[in-house]
Amino acid sequence: MPLRIALILGSTRPGRRGDQIAAWALEAARAHGGADYELIDLADHNLGNLDEPGNPNFQQYQHDHTRTWGALIDSFDGYVFLVPEYNHSYPGALKNALDYIYREWNDKAAGIISYGGWVAGARAAEALRLVLAELQVATVRAQPTISIRPSFHTGSFVPQQGVDTAVDGMLDQVIAWSGALRGLRQAKTQTATAA
Repeated sequence: MPLRIALILGSTRPGRRGDQIAAWALEAARAHGGADYELIDLADHNLGNLDEPGNPNFQQYQHDHTRTWGALIDSFDGYVFLVPEYNHSYPGALKNALDYIYREWNDKAAGIISYGGWVAGARAAEALRLVLAELQVATVRAQPTISIRPSFHTGSFVPQQGVDTAVDGMLDQVIAWSGALRGLRQAKTQTATAA
């Protein structure tokens, strides 16, 4: 069964530019190959502010939207987060989506494509890495960054020289780590079943 990698668009802001970057990244990932890729746009999910009363570690969800979100996230072997920088960090909608669930994220790999102004979203990516580590998501080293000004100088997204190579390198790492961690998850499941 091929690896499944989700590209998660972390902005829900009206008028965002991330949807153009996400469409390009999905096309680039599919051209790269090595896995099945799917785009998850947080704007398409009705998560609202975290409204689950229990600890997500126990997976005792009371709301259908949480169960649906958990099942979707659980179905992937790895992730690529497309994250803009807002005030030196990443959007609250993404933090909320991460916090809704816990075990569904565990023992998987992730890459980050950041975008923004002066530092191309690098601070958002670094802030995101801290939270992903707590969710037991292994982030890869390669981190493509997209500077908004030159990339949207025509009004539409035009990838700058080298970003496609950076994305390919990141995907190579995400695929390798996702495959290794799939084996770990399978071993854990077998151990739990045998116990």
